[in-house]
Amino acid sequence: MIKKLFPLVAAGLLFGCAQPTERAQQYMDEEFAQTLNKTEQIQSNKPRDYTTFSKQAEQVITRSPSMAKIYQPLYEQLEEWALQSGDPAELANFGVEAAQFGGGDSKGNVLFTGYFSPVMELRHEANEEYRFPVYSLPECSQDCPTRAQIYDGALEGKGLELGYASNRIDPFIMEVQGSGFVHFEDDDTLEYFAYAGKNNKAYVSIGRVLIERGLVPREKMSLKAIKEWVLANDPEVVKELLEQNPSFVFFSSREDLSVMGTAGIPLLPMAAVAGDRSILPMGTPILAEVPLLNADGTWSGAHQLRLLLVLDTGGAVKQNHLDLYHGMGPRAGTEAGHYKHFGRVWKLGLNGGATAAPWALPPEKQE
Repeated sequence: MIKKLFPLVAAGLLFGCAQPTERAQQYMDEEFAQTLNKTEQIQSNKPRDYTTFSKQAEQVITRSPSMAKIYQPLYEQLEEWALQSGDPAELANFGVEAAQFGGGDSKGNVLFTGYFSPVMELRHEANEEYRFPVYSLPECSQDCPTRAQIYDGALEGKGLELGYASNRIDPFIMEVQGSGFVHFEDDDTLEYFAYAGKNNKAYVSIGRVLIERGLVPREKMSLKAIKEWVLANDPEVVKELLEQNPSFVFFSSREDLSVMGTAGIPLLPMAAVAGDRSILPMGTPILAEVPLLNADGTWSGAHQLRLLLVLDTGGAVKQNHLDLYHGMGPRAGTEAGHYKHFGRVWKLGLNGGATAAPWALPPEKQE
């Protein structure tokens, strides 16, 4: 699905002795030994917003009988809790168990990044302006062409073109997001391009390349900053930059305009997250103190307590890192691009049910 531009930086670089807080870090005078830590009672006085949970949970129940069998009892208890109380300290009264994430610094700080569904302008047939093809999945396994080879025409004449873009960066951004909407300007139709596969080459962050080359300052790096740099430079310069990432994503056109995650469930903005499925199986509910940002991407100084469902995955989304879905279009893209901030997170389960003991993990995952 998503191939992130901003992988989690080593914990030692993020957290020094000064205990920085500019990215919404919190320090509760507690150190966690494991990835998931049994929590008897959650204490959080953050403002609460549980309004999107029921709609997202309903999508799971109605779309996936197998997931409903596992999670419906837990979802129902969480809905009852949110209606009657909403106080995280009272979750146990509703049979809900919790495990807190240790965070990348073992202080409970979990990284939140953001992703969105872009809307890309294409044409069905190429012309002088719209001449950069977007491809469906070719028949290849390990011997797939690299991005540079594809840009140089390796897939031409194979009938794989889904449409043509007016630049290289818009399809690239859709690759990073893993899927997105397409507006065909020649007949004014809207389609959804779903993730169909990749060329099995290693992913390289273009954001990191720009930072290492001194072209964009690290503190100003965002998806918006990348696109601004690209649009300010010549096409051949942009081509060389993008070719530093040999990985290439292919798409399939779908009539259903719902945005689907890895779990095959339509995603709702600010209700669904991508997570590490070895720790957070698809459908898992989490309680999260989500950092609230200002319009310029700086931390507002506040968090908001939300119930979220893990319904997606991503190559760089591992352990103490969650990717929050923001919705469709340019505004969602700007807001998602700002997210590189931290909040506390609890995995939830139902005592005596299929999701009991949310802190239980194989030994190799408890690090």
